[in-house]
Amino acid sequence: MSIIIAGGGIGGLITALALHQKGIAVTVHEQVGEIRPLGVGINLLPHAVRVLTGLGLQDRLAAAAVRTRELSYFNKHGQLIWSEPRGLDAGYDYPQFSIHRGTLQTILLDEVVARLGPDRMFLGERFVDLTDRPGGKVEAVFAGRDGQAAARRQGDILIGADGIHSAVRARLYPQEGAPIWNGRVLWRAITEAAAPFLSGRTMIMAGHQDRKFVCYPLTTSPDGRGQVRINWIAELSFDRSKGWRREDWDRTARLEDIAPLFADWRFDWLDIPALMAGATTIYEYPLVDRDPLARWSFGRVTLMGDAAHPMYPIGSNGASQAILDAEALAEALAAHGPTPEALSAYEEARRPPTSAIVLANRGNGPEQVMQLAEQRAPGGFKDISEVISREELEGIAARYKQVAGFSRDKVNRADANPAGSKA
Repeated sequence: MSIIIAGGGIGGLITALALHQKGIAVTVHEQVGEIRPLGVGINLLPHAVRVLTGLGLQDRLAAAAVRTRELSYFNKHGQLIWSEPRGLDAGYDYPQFSIHRGTLQTILLDEVVARLGPDRMFLGERFVDLTDRPGGKVEAVFAGRDGQAAARRQGDILIGADGIHSAVRARLYPQEGAPIWNGRVLWRAITEAAAPFLSGRTMIMAGHQDRKFVCYPLTTSPDGRGQVRINWIAELSFDRSKGWRREDWDRTARLEDIAPLFADWRFDWLDIPALMAGATTIYEYPLVDRDPLARWSFGRVTLMGDAAHPMYPIGSNGASQAILDAEALAEALAAHGPTPEALSAYEEARRPPTSAIVLANRGNGPEQVMQLAEQRAPGGFKDISEVISREELEGIAARYKQVAGFSRDKVNRADANPAGSKA
């Protein structure tokens, strides 16, 4: 059995590790010539950490990440709306981690090279086409960095793990077009701060759907200069009819373009203007996703991660869902062999829940509690229970965990029910 993965991002690398663990031969083909530790922070939810733990990665993750203690929602005045424990502190068998995306990708790349061997990782190869071959084979065509043909690789299965701008998806759906922008834009950065905020392991979200601020620590202990790293995201809504620039991870932005809109967000527990001012580089990109697909798999070709189900980064689910895809793919291929039936089993397990999350995130997912507070009490409140009942807050949180597949009971019993089962 030979599997070709187009895309060496987080999803592609974890899929390679999961397949290798099952004894399945795999090669990874990434279009960039060098994988560098770029980006900002991401979160890994307990159900994803369960998968990574099964791959033997938890110790390396724990050494490089922050174990999230709680998630807290505030209004634009800094008043607490809702707070809940997370990960181990919420009774899960696995932690929730906040980690720098580049650090995670470096860990994964190191493990892929060490376990699979350097000859299974191909850099500077961009997917451009595919062809079905006799004998149950699929041929993937890759171009080099100069645009010229670099290689033709044959395998039993081709997995498109090449992100929201997936060339594999475009080959399967040539008329789909660009991702869908919802009118919001994110500015993301990391600030070296003099002190942590709240518990030091708190993830916060403040504001509402038209003006929101998110931040969480990437380190808990001060470095040699006495500083901690804090990841933050500022989000604003705009007129969709005017369009926006193409979504990039590395488009830099100017602080003065957004700072005035958060100038009075100085709370007794966090000075947001000061935190924003401390960033050396700010990245800007519009909030985009794609409509759920009716199918991911065609013959011996399938999609995973952002290539299959790109979603708004709401509820910390993007990377986590790609990790669950990797587990389900490995389970299906191990059970059914390198066949279209295996891809059908994988898709049956993963497409419905991820489609539901894409749609739930369009409705703000669990972050809708902030919008409710803004609609019902724009001037603030003395007691949140007079604005939103505890039962309503608990219900919103619980329903999203069910949709996203990380209710505590489900995660804690998951080892007894392998990926792809209907239990």
